[in-house]
Amino acid sequence: MFAAENGLKGDPRLQGISEAIRVVPHFPKPGIMFQDITTLLLDHKAFKDTVDIFVDRYRDMGISVVAGVEARGFMFGPAIALAIGAKFVPLRKPRKLPGEVIAESYELEYGTDCLEMHVGAVEPGERAIVIDDLVATGGTLSAAIRLLERMEAEVVECACVIGLREVKAAAAGRDAHDGHPVSFFS
Repeated sequence: MFAAENGLKGDPRLQGISEAIRVVPHFPKPGIMFQDITTLLLDHKAFKDTVDIFVDRYRDMGISVVAGVEARGFMFGPAIALAIGAKFVPLRKPRKLPGEVIAESYELEYGTDCLEMHVGAVEPGERAIVIDDLVATGGTLSAAIRLLERMEAEVVECACVIGLREVKAAAAGRDAHDGHPVSFFS
């Protein structure tokens, strides 16, 4: 689902958010058009508008868990969690969390990776959203969903600031990833 199709069409905040994201050609390797959200974070209004749009969407949905994907999901997730009265659960790269964890591997467009989550961070039946900065191949979001569902959480939606054009086209045809809706702004 796209912000413009979710009652936000014509919302001037969307243009400000899109304009605040810098595109860096050929980073981290040739052919990649890197979507750099650090410039969004430097723009107080665009950063606040980004968080506010997510908060407005999730405030009344009974969400008790905001799961943020390392590392950029950590920049948006805690603020959203605080504003909607939910807990923040970090989904980290391997060997970053102390104690007992569960792990899920996933494919990237340029290799493989893994996400980990603390055992006991999520209780059965809790309603969760997954936050990340960008959906590219969907592999990271799929791994995050699998982690939460292994703990018997109900994944309500995945939310990203940026959706790449080719992913948007695919999502428009099915409006979901692995049966879960995905929301993004640009």
